[in-house]
Amino acid sequence: MAEDYAIETHGLTRRFGKFTAVDGIDLKIPRGKIYGFLGPNGSGKSTTIRMLCGLLEPSGGEATVLGHSVPQEAEKLRRKIGYMTQSFSLYADLTTRENLEFMADVFTLPRDKRRQRIDAALERYHLKDLAEQRAGTMSGGQKQRLALAAATLHEPELLFLDEPTSAVDPQSRRDFWDRLFDLAADGTTILVTT
Repeated sequence: MAEDYAIETHGLTRRFGKFTAVDGIDLKIPRGKIYGFLGPNGSGKSTTIRMLCGLLEPSGGEATVLGHSVPQEAEKLRRKIGYMTQSFSLYADLTTRENLEFMADVFTLPRDKRRQRIDAALERYHLKDLAEQRAGTMSGGQKQRLALAAATLHEPELLFLDEPTSAVDPQSRRDFWDRLFDLAADGTTILVTT
């Protein structure tokens, strides 16, 4: 599979017992682009993302993500990707800053870069005034910005966004997409489902 693609799959399939959730998907997603993965609920979008992240083993086919064979090299891949789940998955009882500090630990960011990256994320995603607010008390749009800040804190090459704009107001949705265009302009490949 070619290096110029962020994601390349051939016949990617996932079955759960007799049910086929993903049936022979062939993808070629170039680096540095925003790629929309569209389909109705239950069509296999989230299952495909989980396979591409190495979280779920395919039943058949093959996938290469950022030059790594998935799921065989999933551990090497995890440091190069960001993943924002459909539902808010950070800690509601931690503050914005505490959630970002926790994610810096998860991504094992070097001590000398942590504060700089966290401060930059607070600025970039308009969270500075919310740094000491508990995540559980934030609005849907604020939580979405925090989740995106957390998913991009380690500056991933590839960002997976699973239904990122569901249940947010139109202005928050527009602001969110502006941030995505900025990331793509900086060279991040983005796969977004909707």
